[in-house]
This record gives sequence, C-alpha cells and structure tokens, in this order.
Amino acid sequence: MRKTPRWSGKELERLAGAAAEVVDCIRVLEKSGSNLVAEALGGREFIEMEHYPPDDVRDPKSGSQFYFHAHPQTRGQWNDYGHFHLFLGAASIPSVLKPVVPDQCKTSEGGDAALCHLIAISMTRQGRPVRLFTTNRWVTGGLYYEADELITVIDRFELDHAHPSSPLNRWMIAMLGLYRNEIGDLLLARDCAVTEWQSAHPATGVFEDRALEITSALDIDLDNRLEEIRRALRID
Repeated sequence: MRKTPRWSGKELERLAGAAAEVVDCIRVLEKSGSNLVAEALGGREFIEMEHYPPDDVRDPKSGSQFYFHAHPQTRGQWNDYGHFHLFLGAASIPSVLKPVVPDQCKTSEGGDAALCHLIAISMTRQGRPVRLFTTNRWVTGGLYYEADELITVIDRFELDHAHPSSPLNRWMIAMLGLYRNEIGDLLLARDCAVTEWQSAHPATGVFEDRALEITSALDIDLDNRLEEIRRALRID
C-alpha cells in the first residue's frame, strides 16, 4: 500500500489549493478540446528547438517567463515530447541575493532582463506532465543562483495575464505550488551535481561544459500526487 506523505496542516491546505487549480485548468482545456501543450503551440507547426509561443511568455511586472520547446530525440533517457522552461525575472529576486554566475538576457522589448532558470517540466503529446528537471547553466543561459537562495523565491514566479492562455498560465503557477518541495530538492541536487562534476573535471568551466546538461531530474505522476492529497485530506 502506498504510504501517504506526512504534511503539516498548513502545507496540506496549500497543496490542496494547488491541486484544485491544476485539475481545474486541465478540465477547462479538455472541455474545449485542447490541452496544455496545444495551448502553448497555438496551432503552429511543432519544430524542434523553436520556442512556443514565439518570443516566449513574459510577465511585465515580475519578469517571470516561460516557453515550450523540444530537442532532437537523441538524448537517451532524457528524450521527451517537449518541455516547458520556467524562469524568474530580476524583479522577482531580491538584490541581497547574489548570483554565482551573472549574465544578461535580452527581452523582445529590447531591454535587459536578468533571467534565472527555475525548473523544466517534461510533457507528453497529450499535455500531461511526466518529469521535472534542472539544467546546467549553459543550457538556457542567464543568472545562476545557489539552490538555498533560489528556493526562497520559487513562490515569486507570477503570470498575471492571459497570453497565450489563462488556464496554461494558471496551471504553471499551480504546478510550482504542487511540487514545491520536490523542486527545492531538485535544485539542491543540481548544486551537488555541479560541484561533483567540477571536482571530477577541474580543467573545465563546469557551467559551460556541454558534457553536463541535465543536473537533476524526477519522474512525476500527477494522478498519484492528487491521490496522495485526497488520502491526506481523507477524501473518498
């Protein structure tokens, strides 16, 4: 029998709210014959390495950003149909937090926005999440913060608009809440992987080493997570 995780009352309440939002977003899209991936593609032809939607999705206030894309199917165990990359913007990160690796990323508006990769979410063709993963800094560029600091600002990811899809944007935020603990663990594992890689390859700059791409990963089952929460709430 699967063991139900031990969550505090306050944490369980937060998880239940995130779960309800995740389910509702999927329900609304499926009711209209769509899904999360289809919303990102917007009817466009799906071409490897292209960003969907074009120019990404950006929140003008927080600087939060995401896009969907796919790699060529040559990455073995890391192959997927496609994945979302989620980023925090400079406005969401307190100035007291200092990046290990600084960088500047250009926005489509022509200004500078310091982006920090938060997490990636692998998806199926049917629009269901199947994996969370982190990447080495070279994969997406941008700022690189130590996990202990980045974990404190996960909740600052915000998308307060309806482009390209209100249900998709709401789902993105809810997923961060539903898997917040796991994302924190993955970020910590990312730092460990980077440190171990640098120790094993002292002659290379670890953050730009193309041999290290995926730094941590976790397969997820959304139905199982929802069932765990239902059991914890004692809902039949």
